[in-house]
Amino acid sequence: MSSVSTGVEPIIEARKLEKFYPQPDGNRIQVIAPTDLAIYPGQIIALLGPSGCGKSTMLRMLTGLSPASSGSVYWHGQPVGGETPNVSIVFQSFALFPWMTVIENVEAPLEARGVAEFERHKRALRIIDAVGLDGFESAYPKELSGGMKQRVGVARALVVEPEVLFMDEPFSALDVLTAETLRGELLELWLGKKIPTRAIFIVTHNIEEAVVLADRIIVLGRNPAHIHAEFTVDMAHPRDHKEPQFVELVDQIYRALTRQDHPEATPAELQGILAAKQKRALMLPHTRPGGMAGLLEILADQGGHADLHVLADELSLEVDALLPTVDTAVLLGLLKLEEGDAIITPDGEAFAKGDIQERKKIFRAAVLANVPLLRQMEQALKAKANRTLPAEFFQDLLDEHFSEDESRRQLETAIQWGRYAELFDYDAASGKLTLTEI
Repeated sequence: MSSVSTGVEPIIEARKLEKFYPQPDGNRIQVIAPTDLAIYPGQIIALLGPSGCGKSTMLRMLTGLSPASSGSVYWHGQPVGGETPNVSIVFQSFALFPWMTVIENVEAPLEARGVAEFERHKRALRIIDAVGLDGFESAYPKELSGGMKQRVGVARALVVEPEVLFMDEPFSALDVLTAETLRGELLELWLGKKIPTRAIFIVTHNIEEAVVLADRIIVLGRNPAHIHAEFTVDMAHPRDHKEPQFVELVDQIYRALTRQDHPEATPAELQGILAAKQKRALMLPHTRPGGMAGLLEILADQGGHADLHVLADELSLEVDALLPTVDTAVLLGLLKLEEGDAIITPDGEAFAKGDIQERKKIFRAAVLANVPLLRQMEQALKAKANRTLPAEFFQDLLDEHFSEDESRRQLETAIQWGRYAELFDYDAASGKLTLTEI
């Protein structure tokens, strides 16, 4: 799926951009499916999606920090080669040099580019003032609050006068009020044309943040990452969270995030997608059974039906916190989704109303029916005379389908689910799983 053209030449354009990791057996772990994406001047673009879906990987390929496995990135219509595009990045983690003062941190990228001392000092002072840090030039990072540290990060990115400013979840490590303030300040710089930047590309998992800031919102689907939906935001700034148009757009994005992958694929494309999925292992959402139990209890109390957008707002949860729990309940057949609404199933209602042992019984049946990995783990343990296997055995199986980090997280999740379902016991000291005889 490609981004809709505005009739203006894009600054950066990705064509069939893909990321995968070859495996020793000749297969490959695909992280990002072939993707077309364009960044146009005069726009703030938000790349939205849950954690682990490939947003940061996409950003790194667009900026040249990470090489693509296939496809190309074009800068003003020319293939990006040895020359780095005029972009800069603001990271979530601030990434400041603790031994440098504010002004030294801001000057650092200019010094790396060989800018003369007087010129870089002048430019650094100007951008420090623009981001509201005037008076803190000689302060060290340890003296600054989280919000002030991120202002330094923004100033350091802007001082090189990038044509495109990339931001990788820049406000997620901040408290709610500080994040809201910095969003407003970023918009003030952008709308007031106080910076020469021609486009901003922001990665986020926060739906309301995307609607507050962006002119275009691109929603990524998962496993592998692909453009799942795209929205044009036709609202004047500043945007009111309570406006009907704002609320409706947030609701539409929730529906996009919760509907099945590739809703607009042609039959031929869908056949290829399904064939590819059959070769991949099912990816488990990284959630605990207790969190899913709480969600089902809330839904049961609300009559078994809730709008996910409204529910997330009531619980003060962001999409990253709610959707994996919803995905788990859907995977196990305890919940179903219809146009962004969560509807509890009969098994889900029985789970919500059952005692601890009844819940474990329902969960056990659900994971054995719907989670191939848990079935494989139970069968492998049954095949052993002593009903015991090292967890590494299953880690090796997962490594064939996932990256090393993801296979580790998948195994951790599977062990949590299996222990709750009383399929097996796990001894962390020995790293061994033992079948639970019932």
